[in-house]
Amino acid sequence: MKQFSKHFSLSALSTAILCSLSMSVNAAEVDDEAVLEEVVVSASRLKGTATAVLEERKQQAFVADIMGAEQISRSGDSDAAGALRRVTGLTLVDGKFIYVRGLGERYSSTQLNSAAVPSPDPTRSVIPLDLFPAGIIESLSVQKSYSPSMPASFGGGNVDIRLKSIPNQFVFDITGQLGYNSNNFDDGLEYNGGSDDWYGFDDGTREMPDPIKAIYKSGQSIDDVTPEQSRALALDLNRDYDPTETSLDPNTKFTVTLGNSFESGDWRYGFLSAVSYDNKYFVGEEYQGQDFRLGESTAALTRGYDKVTSSEHNVKLSGMFNFGIEYDKSHRIDISSLILRDTEDKVRDRLGIDENNNQSDNKRIRSYDISYEERELIVNQIKGMHTFDWLNFAGFDWKYSNGRSNRYAPGNLTTRFIVTDENEDGNYDVQNEIALTNATTAARYTYQDLNDEVENYGFNFTFPIMLDGVDIELKSGADFISKERSASNRRFDINTRAFSGVDLNGNKLNSILSDDVIANAQLNLPILNDTTVSGDDYRSAQKTDAYYFEADFFFNNKWRISGGIRWEDFRQVSVPLDPFTGGLDSSIEYDELADLAFQEDDVYGALAFTYVYDDETQYRLSYGETVVRPDLREISESTYIDPLTEYPVGGTPGLRTTQIKNYDFRWENYYDTGENFSVGLFYKDMTDPIESVQSPSQDGPPLVRIANAEEGYVAGIEFDYLKDFTFLGGIGQDIFLSGNVTLSDSEIKLDRQAIVDQTGVSAAVTNTKRRLTGHSKYVVNMQLGYDAPSGEHAATIIYNVFGERIIIPGIEGQEDWMEQPFHSVDLNYTYFPDFNSSIKFKVLNILGQDQKIEADGVLTRSKEKGTEFSVEYKYQF
Repeated sequence: MKQFSKHFSLSALSTAILCSLSMSVNAAEVDDEAVLEEVVVSASRLKGTATAVLEERKQQAFVADIMGAEQISRSGDSDAAGALRRVTGLTLVDGKFIYVRGLGERYSSTQLNSAAVPSPDPTRSVIPLDLFPAGIIESLSVQKSYSPSMPASFGGGNVDIRLKSIPNQFVFDITGQLGYNSNNFDDGLEYNGGSDDWYGFDDGTREMPDPIKAIYKSGQSIDDVTPEQSRALALDLNRDYDPTETSLDPNTKFTVTLGNSFESGDWRYGFLSAVSYDNKYFVGEEYQGQDFRLGESTAALTRGYDKVTSSEHNVKLSGMFNFGIEYDKSHRIDISSLILRDTEDKVRDRLGIDENNNQSDNKRIRSYDISYEERELIVNQIKGMHTFDWLNFAGFDWKYSNGRSNRYAPGNLTTRFIVTDENEDGNYDVQNEIALTNATTAARYTYQDLNDEVENYGFNFTFPIMLDGVDIELKSGADFISKERSASNRRFDINTRAFSGVDLNGNKLNSILSDDVIANAQLNLPILNDTTVSGDDYRSAQKTDAYYFEADFFFNNKWRISGGIRWEDFRQVSVPLDPFTGGLDSSIEYDELADLAFQEDDVYGALAFTYVYDDETQYRLSYGETVVRPDLREISESTYIDPLTEYPVGGTPGLRTTQIKNYDFRWENYYDTGENFSVGLFYKDMTDPIESVQSPSQDGPPLVRIANAEEGYVAGIEFDYLKDFTFLGGIGQDIFLSGNVTLSDSEIKLDRQAIVDQTGVSAAVTNTKRRLTGHSKYVVNMQLGYDAPSGEHAATIIYNVFGERIIIPGIEGQEDWMEQPFHSVDLNYTYFPDFNSSIKFKVLNILGQDQKIEADGVLTRSKEKGTEFSVEYKYQF
């Protein structure tokens, strides 16, 4: 599209602010002549595409925020999730999921190079953004007002992750990093995992034994075997998971980037490749309350773990290869392949109580659990961009993307011991006063496998029309998305009541139930108890066909009117399967299959106005109508464990889509020094918002169900700014301040009886009027930076905080569980000893804040985060 606004020049300092002092791959993307036209002073390290990023934001017809590679590098964030929390109005949950304008992850969508991608997370439809390492990202675009060229499933915003493309010249970078967390000076926990854990693969140690696999494949349950057959199966199980103390290695990271481009006449082609390995450890203390007894002014813990020691080992592997070919600067085809792997291995040793085992009974519970999962995302894309100068510079773009994701969680284990203060000295000795619980659930094994595949293809036609005083762009296109998911879950328990005369005393599962003990024990019952249920396996699919038309009018370089309509035909089905036969769940009749499907088609419109007051100031106003649809898992009756709350979550067939009316206004100022300032207002009117509610439980944590509220809204104001201090003179010329502030509020209205009718379970909701789950009333991001005139030093202090937000809605008179504000202060310092190399020193969470969740002032959950230190060396050949 024709660029309507005029160029603006940048001061040396503001250019440094925007460009982050690094000659990256993106620096090569900027045409040298264009840079010389727009930058009034030159500096060897200060050229980059941050200028283009700011210009792109200015040129957007609809409200958007864009973050470039230089800004990501400057903030020091290691992945897309961390970088996005610096964007106005965005907050990060669980280190993976982005909340846009206070709306949960269900109200945001994620694309990769403008294409839909699958999610390896079984509990959420959006992809965990911590999968994407910062080093392969060219820019992050967050569109906050809806336009018809994007999917109509749009709530808070759409995040588009744009990968780096082919460079203009030879690029060869090597980066190495060493780091440590302050918590890791204490001993951590380890267990006997696999020999390939160092690079994030299970070598088969945790896999389900072949004899048990054979039983499931035959259509039987473990409950169908005899006690003697169960003995043989138990002997095949890996029981060597007992945690031991160990010292942790430093965190390490290694990245290599290689690329080049070539020209031959009118042809230009090139490639860019990148490989990254990240190995990180963390040890910390946690507190995990589950249920409390309410008093007049206090709340006493009745179930949960008040002492938790955890150790995590994360391994991330990524590889990217892009190839592009261009003819006469008018026709270009890009082919890209991306593979991302993220393995999390976590062991926790927990001490707590429940209603039947507490200190008044002279008992406590000791439990340890192993949680191991491998997440993988593979995406292959091809896209073309064509401009026809003989047709008034009309454009035709097309894309094809195929993505596959997998979550593999083999051999996860949870155990349960009882600690009795036998000598009544007040000390619960987990070494000598402990025994494996005599119960049907002494230990639980779980095996999970999830596979997603998303195919997305589409095309766009663009036709510009230049008239006297009016520039017009007409755009139309189509988008087709299909998604398939298959999920398999198996779980079974060790039943210690099956034994006679077995001594259960001790604190190690593998010693108490050794091969010798199991082989010689007298059995009354089968040792293994199958707890897999119907619905643990399911198949689901989505399909969206969409066509749209947009028109963009620009009158006399002052008034801009953009808008259009989008028609979408959406179909979705989720079918629970019998995990033993592989057929349809026995609770579903064939004449009820239609109830498992969901279909809707509708037209979604948007309209945006822009008034260009002068070269520095413009005003935006937009309106759009969108929807948010339930996820595949949320329309299935099967349950899953939410990794953030650790509560079971059950889907609800018959969930309604959320209808949203979106209103946006923004006042933007772009000064010729490169400084900028904007103020935005937004309001979202929601009908049938999808929310989490709880159902009381007699034993164990409450069941969380997904249900529709009656109505709701989100409203707020956003401030965004970048300011240098040249007016102070001296060192002030080398200092800048940038940041953003969002102030907002939300409310939903819930009807208890309507929720009961919809979910089929009791819903003792405490607050029928409350804020949206995950909504923060304020979000603050600030950066104070310094760039030495010599170009040899750069330093940035970064501050981020969000207001408290609901994590678990309260029931039965208990208040909502609120995640407390987390004040994050980070420091990045970079030294450039020469033109080819840089040394970066980074400190994260300088204040050492802990993550906390409270209910009416009572601590319910907490987790240490520690302070992380790292040093990085980068050399560019």
